Amino acid sequence: MSAHVIALRAIVAREALRFIHQRERFIAALVRPLVWLLVFAAGFRAALGVSIIPPYQTYITYETYIVPGLCGMILLFNGMQSSLSLVYDREMGSMKLLLTSPLPRWWLLFAKLAGSTAISILQVYAFLAIAYAFGVRAPALGYVTLLPALVVTGLMLGALGLVLSSFIKQLENFAGVMNFVIFPMFFLSSALYPLWKMAESSELLYTICALNPFTHGVELIRFALYGQFNGAALVWTLVAAGVFTAGAVWGYDPARGARRKG
Repeated sequence: MSAHVIALRAIVAREALRFIHQRERFIAALVRPLVWLLVFAAGFRAALGVSIIPPYQTYITYETYIVPGLCGMILLFNGMQSSLSLVYDREMGSMKLLLTSPLPRWWLLFAKLAGSTAISILQVYAFLAIAYAFGVRAPALGYVTLLPALVVTGLMLGALGLVLSSFIKQLENFAGVMNFVIFPMFFLSSALYPLWKMAESSELLYTICALNPFTHGVELIRFALYGQFNGAALVWTLVAAGVFTAGAVWGYDPARGARRKG
């Protein structure tokens, strides 16, 4: 197991160094959710007040409702950004060198997922600290119970990014695919509005939102932030994570590439 641990530490350390050297990436990851929290939420507060729905015990402001969704936004964008770096590494040749190591392919992909998820979680807690300073606060214990939900959701979204990167061969194409994945997943979810509001306007859109894996990741985060457990959201998030991870392992299988060339 020593070789596996060394590889895990090396890949995670590489992700951390890349993140440290790209400070604008950290700032950009915070600017997006903060714009929604401080600008859009202030404008939509009167129109989109949220009634009493689980896990909340009373009426809440719109800012309080969207904070879990914005945490999911950070995980989603960072998962895609990390996968974008995989496409870049493959073009530069460093990814090919990594994948030729004698370690199992699934372990190398897991190490990549672990590094990107750890960075995403740090960004989420930094965002929550800023939100806390602006008066959007959760129970103190919720910041602890939130961690497992962030890990599961971060792995699921990171695995989705790996699946996309395995099929996209050029950096320019991946950037376009990201836009076709990120924005539909984010807006067709419960991140910005409860699903019952969506059901009032369109049953079809409600069904799409209910089937969206990102919706279940957001709900898992929402309940965990308030110290509650959402079993259905956990199951659906784990299932999606398993499917995406299997797709990533299959996509990066060298035998598949050899068969395609033959």
